[in-house]
Amino acid sequence: MRFNKLDLNLLVALDALLTEMSISRAAEKIHLSQSAMSNALARLREYFDDELLIQVGRRMEATPRAEVLKDAVHDVLRRIDGSIAALPAFVPAQSTREFRISVSDFTLTVLIPRVLARAHAEGKHIRFALMPQVQDPTRSLDRAEVDLLVLPQEFCTPDHPSEEVFRERHVCVVWRDSALAQGELTLERYMEAGHVVMVPPGANASSVEAWMARKLGFARRVEVTSFSFASALALVQGTDRIATVHGRLAQLLAPQWPVVLKQSPLSLGEMRQMMQWHRYRSNDPGIQWLRQVFLDSAREMDAALPGVH
Repeated sequence: MRFNKLDLNLLVALDALLTEMSISRAAEKIHLSQSAMSNALARLREYFDDELLIQVGRRMEATPRAEVLKDAVHDVLRRIDGSIAALPAFVPAQSTREFRISVSDFTLTVLIPRVLARAHAEGKHIRFALMPQVQDPTRSLDRAEVDLLVLPQEFCTPDHPSEEVFRERHVCVVWRDSALAQGELTLERYMEAGHVVMVPPGANASSVEAWMARKLGFARRVEVTSFSFASALALVQGTDRIATVHGRLAQLLAPQWPVVLKQSPLSLGEMRQMMQWHRYRSNDPGIQWLRQVFLDSAREMDAALPGVH
């Protein structure tokens, strides 16, 4: 099929090329031979009158024209995939579909095991690719590289629909033999202490503290940063440091470590943990099923861990 003299099949090749930045990997991704992909690139270069991809040393780089085309082409293909190509029904027991889900290790620890168990009970051959979150996880949603994104409401993008999965409060964790384990954890003691802070890959501690400063009017003294929420309970051991973590995570992991849980002196309020999906996938029966699995699993989680949120 052609549109304005362009073979629309070439858009699939262009999307793969601009995503993989490699002729061989792009060919493998859409099941073409390398020579067929090279031919597709040659036709694309002729149509757009632009090199699109340029060899620089051992890697390929996109031209400015290709950078402009990249998101537009990807968006068009995702719209087609989410509407015209969507299956009319999703039967979990008969499906071998893979769902790509972007989650933090907090969600991975407290909720995903229940999601996997519930999903397996309905469809034993459904597969899951659990993907780590980086500084800007909504970027992967924009490009439809993930089917579902689970993250706090304040980090959601307004460009795609979202739904609340559960609410969470934070608690403080200290080593049981530290001075902080004794007595009330006041705001003054909290601010005087060093802190263990989780920083997403690609971010930095200052950006996290800058957010807290904007929200609360001050920043903590960060002495240890980690890429994992779950590690925070272990990292306060043998120190007078504090880790401020999710209540469910703390209750689940505290028995494994010599720590004491303290009520946070900060007025952080409740965190609304949301799930987001691409706006063109709202009518995808598989995504609708997956969202319901998350909601049912969250209710099951709350029944098993009462009083922590």
